[in-house]
Amino acid sequence: MPSVTLSGRAFLRISGKDAETFLQNLITTNLPDLREDEIRPGALLTPQGKILFDFLIRRDGPDAFLIETTEDQRDGLLKRLTMYKLRAAVDLAAAECGAVTISWDEAEAGAPRDVRFAKAGIDVSRRASDGGSDDTALYDALRIAAGLPEAGSDYALSDVFPHDVLLDLSGGLSFRTGCYVGQEVVSRMQHRGTARRRPVIVTGEAPLPATGTELLAGGKPVGTLGSVSGALGLAIARIDRVADAIAAGTPITADGAPVTLTLPAWTGLTFPEQAPEVPAQ
Repeated sequence: MPSVTLSGRAFLRISGKDAETFLQNLITTNLPDLREDEIRPGALLTPQGKILFDFLIRRDGPDAFLIETTEDQRDGLLKRLTMYKLRAAVDLAAAECGAVTISWDEAEAGAPRDVRFAKAGIDVSRRASDGGSDDTALYDALRIAAGLPEAGSDYALSDVFPHDVLLDLSGGLSFRTGCYVGQEVVSRMQHRGTARRRPVIVTGEAPLPATGTELLAGGKPVGTLGSVSGALGLAIARIDRVADAIAAGTPITADGAPVTLTLPAWTGLTFPEQAPEVPAQ
């Protein structure tokens, strides 16, 4: 059972009789469907529908939820939630723990399962921890293989829509209930099928260059390399531009070296087909 403990994590506890309703009207996760034994991704959006804060959320007893985020997001997220509190019967507090232990293949008994990885067919558990040795390389390799990006490593907050980072497919985006901030925009993207940026798995013939390297097709950018593990990496790419390059037989390169881009198999996504040309009249 591989296991790593990551530091730099942060936790917020939201409790009280109005906790579920309060969060349901703010965040992208559909909380009535959230089971006691699972952790789901979620986000608080800008009114324009972009991700302002992202996190993982689970139940923490009756009328309480535990949000796991990063240290650099914790204070801002707590401040923003407090701003929306008004007269809601909720208590918002930062928890002391600052690390999380992640196990996979044979996930830790009794620890809640990470729904993102379950969608990709991988059994992963995570729990708050007292700390331990970081081995981010192991965890990053797991994420890359599953096609699951994370803020900071693969994208910048306030720069992506939920669809851009698979929240619509990984259990973190609801279109059925609630009226959360930015919902109108993401619902329109869903119904119109206008999402054009998606995470892709990048495969090289040799170790990939550094995070931040542009992916080019015919000299034009199609995406930017994020997390890297040897010859594999993740990128948020314009899948319409990738499709055009594939159709035209144009090589895609990273720092001059050829790479192959694939969409995570579990998503069921495909690169869009080019519309047939209409003959001139």
